[in-house]
Amino acid sequence: MKKDIHPKEYRLVVFKDMSNEVAFLSKSTVKTKDTIVWEDGQEYPLFKLEISNTSHPFFTGKMKLVDTAGRVDKFMNKYKTHLAKKQAK
Repeated sequence: MKKDIHPKEYRLVVFKDMSNEVAFLSKSTVKTKDTIVWEDGQEYPLFKLEISNTSHPFFTGKMKLVDTAGRVDKFMNKYKTHLAKKQAK
Protein backbone atom coordinates (compact mmCIF):
# COMPACT_ATOMS: atom_id res chain seq x y z
CA MET A 1 0.00 0.00 0.00
CA LYS A 2 1.15 3.52 -0.75
CA LYS A 3 1.98 5.67 2.25
CA ASP A 4 0.51 9.12 2.90
CA ILE A 5 -2.19 9.00 0.21
CA HIS A 6 -5.15 9.45 2.53
CA PRO A 7 -6.20 12.96 3.56
CA LYS A 8 -5.51 14.03 7.11
CA GLU A 9 -7.92 16.97 7.43
CA TYR A 10 -11.11 15.10 8.42
CA ARG A 11 -13.72 17.25 10.13
CA LEU A 12 -17.40 17.02 11.03
CA VAL A 13 -19.69 17.97 8.12
CA VAL A 14 -23.49 18.06 7.87
CA PHE A 15 -24.85 16.29 4.77
CA LYS A 16 -28.38 17.42 3.84
CA ASP A 17 -30.64 15.65 1.35
CA MET A 18 -32.36 18.51 -0.46
CA SER A 19 -35.23 16.36 -1.77
CA ASN A 20 -36.60 15.51 1.68
CA GLU A 21 -34.67 17.84 4.04
CA VAL A 22 -33.08 14.98 6.05
CA ALA A 23 -29.62 15.82 7.42
CA PHE A 24 -26.91 13.83 9.14
CA LEU A 25 -23.56 14.64 10.70
CA SER A 26 -20.46 12.70 9.65
CA LYS A 27 -16.71 13.09 9.27
CA SER A 28 -15.50 14.09 5.82
CA THR A 29 -12.86 15.96 3.86
CA VAL A 30 -15.36 17.45 1.39
CA LYS A 31 -14.84 21.15 0.60
CA THR A 32 -17.90 23.36 1.21
CA LYS A 33 -18.76 27.04 1.30
CA ASP A 34 -22.09 26.74 3.15
CA THR A 35 -22.52 26.29 6.88
CA ILE A 36 -25.42 25.27 9.11
CA VAL A 37 -26.16 25.31 12.82
CA TRP A 38 -26.63 21.70 13.91
CA GLU A 39 -28.89 20.33 16.66
CA ASP A 40 -26.14 20.74 19.27
CA GLY A 41 -25.97 24.51 18.60
CA GLN A 42 -22.59 24.42 16.87
CA GLU A 43 -21.94 25.57 13.31
CA TYR A 44 -20.68 22.98 10.81
CA PRO A 45 -19.89 22.98 7.09
CA LEU A 46 -22.92 21.98 4.98
CA PHE A 47 -22.80 19.68 1.94
CA LYS A 48 -26.05 19.53 -0.07
CA LEU A 49 -27.03 16.18 -1.57
CA GLU A 50 -29.54 15.64 -4.37
CA ILE A 51 -30.27 12.10 -3.23
CA SER A 52 -29.35 9.94 -0.25
CA ASN A 53 -30.39 6.65 1.31
CA THR A 54 -33.46 8.39 2.78
CA SER A 55 -34.82 9.39 -0.64
CA HIS A 56 -33.41 6.78 -3.05
CA PRO A 57 -36.06 4.32 -4.31
CA PHE A 58 -33.79 1.32 -3.72
CA PHE A 59 -33.56 2.04 0.01
CA THR A 60 -37.09 3.39 0.55
CA GLY A 61 -38.90 0.75 -1.50
CA LYS A 62 -40.98 3.48 -3.13
CA MET A 63 -40.72 4.50 -6.75
CA LYS A 64 -40.33 8.24 -6.60
CA LEU A 65 -39.45 10.55 -9.46
CA VAL A 66 -36.40 12.61 -8.58
CA ASP A 67 -35.86 15.15 -11.33
CA THR A 68 -33.55 17.98 -10.37
CA ALA A 69 -32.37 18.95 -13.83
CA GLY A 70 -35.70 18.94 -15.73
CA ARG A 71 -34.78 15.82 -17.68
CA VAL A 72 -38.32 14.47 -17.75
CA ASP A 73 -39.76 17.76 -19.02
CA LYS A 74 -37.05 17.96 -21.66
CA PHE A 75 -37.87 14.42 -22.82
CA MET A 76 -41.62 15.08 -22.87
CA ASN A 77 -41.17 18.26 -24.93
CA LYS A 78 -38.86 16.51 -27.37
CA TYR A 79 -41.21 13.59 -28.00
CA LYS A 80 -44.64 15.18 -27.40
CA THR A 81 -45.65 14.96 -31.08
CA HIS A 82 -44.72 11.28 -31.16
CA LEU A 83 -46.60 10.62 -27.93
CA ALA A 84 -49.66 12.54 -29.20
CA LYS A 85 -49.76 10.44 -32.38
CA LYS A 86 -49.42 7.26 -30.35
CA GLN A 87 -52.27 8.24 -28.01
CA ALA A 88 -54.49 9.23 -30.96
CA LYS A 89 -54.35 5.68 -32.35
